[in-house]
Amino acid sequence: MPTVTAPDSVRDAVLARRGDLLELSHSIHAEPELAFQEFRSAAKTRALVAERGFEIADAPGGLATAFRASYGSGPLKIGVCAEYDALPEIGHACGHNIIAAAAVGAALALAEVADELGLTVVLLGTPAEEAGGGKVLLLRAGTFDDLAATVMIHPGAIDIAAARSLALSEVAVRYHGREAHAAVAPYLGVNAGDAVTVAQVALGLLRQQLAPGQMLHGIVTDGGAAPNVIPARAGMRYTMRAAETASLRELEGRVGDCFLAGALATGCDYEVSETEPTYEALAPDPWLADVCRAEMEALGRTPLPPEVEVTLPLGSTDMGNVTQIMPGIHPVVGVGAEVGVSVHQPEFAAAAAGPGGDAAVIDGAVLLARTVVTLAQTPSERARVLDRLERRTAS
Repeated sequence: MPTVTAPDSVRDAVLARRGDLLELSHSIHAEPELAFQEFRSAAKTRALVAERGFEIADAPGGLATAFRASYGSGPLKIGVCAEYDALPEIGHACGHNIIAAAAVGAALALAEVADELGLTVVLLGTPAEEAGGGKVLLLRAGTFDDLAATVMIHPGAIDIAAARSLALSEVAVRYHGREAHAAVAPYLGVNAGDAVTVAQVALGLLRQQLAPGQMLHGIVTDGGAAPNVIPARAGMRYTMRAAETASLRELEGRVGDCFLAGALATGCDYEVSETEPTYEALAPDPWLADVCRAEMEALGRTPLPPEVEVTLPLGSTDMGNVTQIMPGIHPVVGVGAEVGVSVHQPEFAAAAAGPGGDAAVIDGAVLLARTVVTLAQTPSERARVLDRLERRTAS
């Protein structure tokens, strides 16, 4: 009788829990919750691992909708990230229900071989990826400190093993002027709405000179209350992205000058505040990404060639901050959406609960679990990530 190997064991464990995992995915999808409000989704995500005997620590870092669930006692501690926050108005159009269910599936599967492989499996419930930087806050709180590597999947339109992303920062800008009647005595006013207009014209012109990989987009959040009153207050919210952190910092300086231009031109006071932590660019571990690519192919998927995937960065993710500190991967698993449909569209929300989304849950769980098994069974790579952990914790 053939011997059952660890890769086979984790695959079989995922398939055995297929019904539970898909029920979890659909349940999270049916009750979308926004950043830091994912109380039902977090409870659903930790339920299956709690039943399996994982040790649960609630609210790490003081984040009420975060959790850390651990199983095993091996020296190789591997994190598996679950996300479950949704988007305003369009629900799970980024497919975080798939991320959560696949992460649970991978964690349950790895628990079956944890003792055999000298593993400690850590399922991390990480809220507020869409807004708020939950992983950044958990990093600051030390929640990732003892992990040698961290993995997760993300659904998308196509399969990408070594997914990259853009670094991101987001700010709110407030202009403060003085009200006046727009017809009787407009000259007595200091027009905060005009400050926004001047700044946006400057930002629009700046776009022509942006460096490759830099992006800029924003909205007006406050432009006055009535057309016959010179607005004393106005505001904007802007997001800046770049392929690398150094490029992002350069962009932030140029954008800041545009905000200043609005204030100088109109005589307004102004203030700029960060609305969430900076998201660093994804830096996928090359070896883990190669293993993940092979596992995708073994599942019958066709990930983008390496020379193509480097030219197609994702938007931005706080998982980038994790991969800047430790080995990690954030592969994209396609959901079979129609051509022209991508994340953050209502059509993608529908796909995330459809047959393609279900396949992404199961395949995502299998490929993550098998990638971790390969890491645990490859002495040189196991030693590499443990050595990096030791050096990180010693510094």
